[in-house]
Amino acid sequence: MTVETTRFATRALHSARVRETASSRATPIYLTAGFEFTDFEHAADHFDTGAGFGYTRTGNPTVQAVERQLAALERGADAVLVASGQAAVATALVSVAGAGDHIVSSTHIYEGTRGLLVENLARFGIETTFVDDIDSPEAWRAAVRPNTRAFFAESLANARNDVIDVAAISALADEFAVPLIIDNTLATPVLLRPLEHGAAMVVHSASKFLAGHGSVLGGVIVGDTLARIAYARESVVPRFGASPSPLNAFLIGQGVETLKLRVERQSQTALQLARWLSTHDAVESVDYVGLATHPSHERAARSFDVGFGSVFTFTLRGGLAAARHFVEHVGVFTHMTHIGDVRSLVLHPASTSHTQRTAAERQTLGVHPGTLRVSIGIEDIEDLVADLDRALEGSRELIA
Repeated sequence: MTVETTRFATRALHSARVRETASSRATPIYLTAGFEFTDFEHAADHFDTGAGFGYTRTGNPTVQAVERQLAALERGADAVLVASGQAAVATALVSVAGAGDHIVSSTHIYEGTRGLLVENLARFGIETTFVDDIDSPEAWRAAVRPNTRAFFAESLANARNDVIDVAAISALADEFAVPLIIDNTLATPVLLRPLEHGAAMVVHSASKFLAGHGSVLGGVIVGDTLARIAYARESVVPRFGASPSPLNAFLIGQGVETLKLRVERQSQTALQLARWLSTHDAVESVDYVGLATHPSHERAARSFDVGFGSVFTFTLRGGLAAARHFVEHVGVFTHMTHIGDVRSLVLHPASTSHTQRTAAERQTLGVHPGTLRVSIGIEDIEDLVADLDRALEGSRELIA
């Protein structure tokens, strides 16, 4: 039977079907739930060996292409793309730890990751010890238990820009035969590639710098060995349902193509703005690792390639009232919870991302009532300075 001989509803479903191949210069979007098998043996072989594609939850050509792209940038053996950055962190951790196991983590991590460790993984029987002094290998050593299965940290921490010594902590992790998992979202592989410094796995919120345009969610795990990623891809991601949309994968891949250009531009602008803010009389302090006054500056200067990133915090002398005035009077900066966008963004951490922390914990993390976090985009710097200056002008009146 041919399509031409079928009735209306059947023709509507099958007339567009083609088997021809074409070579697209851009990554093609395979926006499909499943893939057709050529015959009985093809289907049986796929389910027996995993070769080829059968269902997008377990593999998709668009997703696979972006996985290759991201693995290459981080100099990893392989990568697995997932639905969000949070899914990437969760997948990496449950790939190495289970009930009765223990994780050692930096205190200076994204609040969503902290919640995952403290609330969700704890319910699965996975305990976590947090290390405050991340510069001290002995502090990490003291936290290790016989059942420790992983170390976890951010290469460049949100929000105070603390930089971890990946080589030193990975050497300690090797001593205890556990993987060091690094969240490299803020640094990006443009500035730092943790696998080259001994880390075993790298995770990203691909929604941020990798995509860059703020349009989609996605996450990625890159491993130093094929076995680590194969287990995550075959036994964790499809079973927990964290597979990404092929359309999102395509948009992430498109963003990655301009990653280096954006990160270089954003880092250069961020450094100029941080220097400008540090001289403003309404600003009490600036926590940007690109400034020589930052405790992690020398380590970042040794470790990072082309700049110091574009996400940092600064604290206003007028406290909460000044911060409120600032976010309500910016025009070029967008007030929203996101980072790594091509647009410049601002957020007040104490009342948003860190609101569940105690005052003492916020103090430890460098989050004060007057602290603002900015993510610098690719706008003209003259417009950003003018916007900051206009918003800060009113802050002067609120300084006690």
